[in-house]
Amino acid sequence: MRQKFSAGLGLIALAMVSLLITACHSHHVELTIQNQTGTAIQLLEVDYPSASFGADKLAAGATFRYRIQVEGNGPLTVMYTAPAGKQVKIPGPDLSNMQQGRVEIVLLPNGKAEFHPQLSTGEPLPSKWH
Repeated sequence: MRQKFSAGLGLIALAMVSLLITACHSHHVELTIQNQTGTAIQLLEVDYPSASFGADKLAAGATFRYRIQVEGNGPLTVMYTAPAGKQVKIPGPDLSNMQQGRVEIVLLPNGKAEFHPQLSTGEPLPSKWH
């Protein structure tokens, strides 16, 4: 009888830990930016709802990774300076509050880009966790 009671308590404790871990889950989107333009770029900036990030430069063939937390709704936009000072601005997919997953961004020649989003909408956290 004592073993069944101990095993039951263990299962309850495991369930509580699982609940706490999932309840405290923070929603993030992993962004990967690949420079396939054929040349180095300068002043890379990525804007998304409520924030932005960037890098001073990104060499040809290089990859830059960054993790964001989406708060709000709106577009993802990539901007950079190409050789000869040309400013490039490329609109990407719309992002929504609490989305999670990843977006691969491939910068291509002539100011073009491919966006490969793999996103899901996260469930809102209980109000006591905000």
